[in-house]
Amino acid sequence: MDTSPALLLLLTLGFCCPGIDGQSLEIKVSSPQDIRQLRLGQKLELQCRTDRHSGAFWIRQDTSGTLHFIVFIGSTSKTTFEGNQRTSTRFEARKEGLSYHLVVKSFTPWDQGKYFCVMNFNQKLHFSPGQYVFLPDTTTAAPTTCEPTSQQGTTEEPNPRTPDPEGRMKEDLNFFCHIFIWVPLAGACLVLLIALVVTIVLCQQTRRRRCRCKRPANGKPPTKPRTPN
Repeated sequence: MDTSPALLLLLTLGFCCPGIDGQSLEIKVSSPQDIRQLRLGQKLELQCRTDRHSGAFWIRQDTSGTLHFIVFIGSTSKTTFEGNQRTSTRFEARKEGLSYHLVVKSFTPWDQGKYFCVMNFNQKLHFSPGQYVFLPDTTTAAPTTCEPTSQQGTTEEPNPRTPDPEGRMKEDLNFFCHIFIWVPLAGACLVLLIALVVTIVLCQQTRRRRCRCKRPANGKPPTKPRTPN
């Protein structure tokens, strides 16, 4: 369900930069049903209430922190899904007054995450508080065995939690900073190493050229023979 990189980059900047989130627009996300009792394959409906007729985006943040574009609902109730499609096989969307509704036709584990209603007002992106939507944990009764009761036990699996997007963004920025710092530094060290090797080779060749003249065995310079008078 990923959309264009430009839109996701814009939404990511709006999600991570506190200066983009304004205070003049009120956005609330709720659900007419009890999300805590959500079941696999059940219909899920979310409602975004606001005080402006400026259109709204619905996006989902998965458990890894990635944003997924779902739909844009215009002020005239026109819907645009992924791939610039008017309809979707998995979602429904509509506008009723100042409320923007999103419907997941059949909820799957892939649809779990944190849902946001985003509006563009006064050249600013306004994000609603995130709505967590997860399937409840299912527990299965342990099979009966002949082991003593004192040796039987139950283990609880930790509930999945959505990672902090700000922490994830800081980790990504630190990673890119390390790349921008260490890659040029490693390249400079490699160039210096090559220059050092070339200098050593040239010095050895120059030394060999200077040492080609023959020297006498006793170490004294040769003398010219005298001619008799």
